[in-house]
Amino acid sequence: MKAFKRIRKFISLHPIMSFILLIFATIIFSGILDFFDASVNYSKINVKTGSIESTLVTIESLFNLSGIKYIFSHTVSNFASFAPLSTLLILLMGISIMDVSGFLDTMFFVVTKKAPKFMVTWVFTIVCLLINLTGDISFIVFIPLGALLFKYGKRNPMIGIVHGFASCGLGYGLHLFTSSIDSALITSTTEAANLITTSYHISSLNNIWIMIPAVIIGSIVLTYITEVVTAPSLAKYEVDENEIVEDKDSLSKREIRGLIFAGIGAFIYGIIFIYNIIPGVPFGGNLLDYSQARYIDKLFGIDSFFNSGYVFVITLLFFICGFAYAVGARKISNNRELCEHLSHSLDGIGKVIVLLFFASTYISLLKYTNIGELVTAALANVINASNFSGIPLMILVFVISGVSGILLPSLTSRWSILAPTIVPTMMTAGFTPEAAQLVFTVGSSITYILTPAMAYYVIYIAYLEKYNKDGGIDIRRSFGYVLPYALFIMAMWIILLVLFYIVKINIGLHTGIVL
Repeated sequence: MKAFKRIRKFISLHPIMSFILLIFATIIFSGILDFFDASVNYSKINVKTGSIESTLVTIESLFNLSGIKYIFSHTVSNFASFAPLSTLLILLMGISIMDVSGFLDTMFFVVTKKAPKFMVTWVFTIVCLLINLTGDISFIVFIPLGALLFKYGKRNPMIGIVHGFASCGLGYGLHLFTSSIDSALITSTTEAANLITTSYHISSLNNIWIMIPAVIIGSIVLTYITEVVTAPSLAKYEVDENEIVEDKDSLSKREIRGLIFAGIGAFIYGIIFIYNIIPGVPFGGNLLDYSQARYIDKLFGIDSFFNSGYVFVITLLFFICGFAYAVGARKISNNRELCEHLSHSLDGIGKVIVLLFFASTYISLLKYTNIGELVTAALANVINASNFSGIPLMILVFVISGVSGILLPSLTSRWSILAPTIVPTMMTAGFTPEAAQLVFTVGSSITYILTPAMAYYVIYIAYLEKYNKDGGIDIRRSFGYVLPYALFIMAMWIILLVLFYIVKINIGLHTGIVL
């Protein structure tokens, strides 16, 4: 009972203090594990030879001289290179122009004025799931935009924050087409499959048939939870004087002209962008990496111009929409006013930056210790020793995929450890490699929104803190908001996977859940 009270007290702390305690816990725990020489052997594929090699993962202690040196010498550089920091700051400049110019107010008025609340939330869900193809940038875009969508719709912005975060996170398991993450996972899946069947090929539409019902049902479930569970649990949002949203029944001529200007600007920009991601056209395809075979890799490959600059691509789109609207609606009169408005969404961002600092420190230290890798490798050995088959094996892989993600959220890092065990084991039991990757991905997506070790969790909790007016936000409340989403989607996936297995329905083109 006392232990439970201590845990409750911890998760009720201010998020900054919680991250500080997580940092100290990681330091102490790494020292304890190192003292007991904690290590795990796991199977790893040698990319050059294609054979399995036994790999030993050990703990790097932070509770010794070398660990202390790492803390003091890398904390600043880890913070400076923390992806959510730069991405957030850049994208917020684009959102600022759209917000201050009145583009978002007018656009959301058009979207929400006559549409039912359920329909607005459902469309927002679908957009979050589709943009998930680009990876983690979806969190940076749709957490602040979700807040503004609901604020301009005269609802609590926290509803949009919770819904955007849950939809983007669970969207890793809910998408119709191969995403940038899936493409990276396919490489490990193929290598692992070749241990059983040589020259195995995985289609880019490897899970299309199961994803069609999953996306439809999942989007409805996410929307239902938001409207029935989340929205009623949050108090009506009391708007400050500087946040007052103008009441209107129709658009003015200036606002209509602004939308037309913004639409023209976005259309021209979109045509130029699309032309530059089409391979083989004259003077086009300039944003692609032609050294890759699959199109998704050409688009999101390490050396592609698009992968290196898609944050700027989206920010520029936001800027064009906001600026074109301002010109058409005559909302910004001179260049000085335009430049000053660039920092509008950065007002009060200090708390977010402080949170980002402590979160980046915790995540970098956890990664340095190899605790996540050790736990993942140990769980891989559990699968190896289970001797399960059929539905029990599928559920075991589903659960282990989720549990391992709590300390090692990166899907690609975990799959490189788990794939050499999961894929051959499931293939031997009659599953296809596509099914193995699918079970891993959807299982991982459940806990992706339930761990502070996930880099973009800090953006979520920071925005909750920004818009919350009913006491402080803590880890307990932040997890409590998204837990219903995770539980319902988990139940949906288990039912779908078991149903497809029993009926032996194909999960994708030329693939099946059983061989």
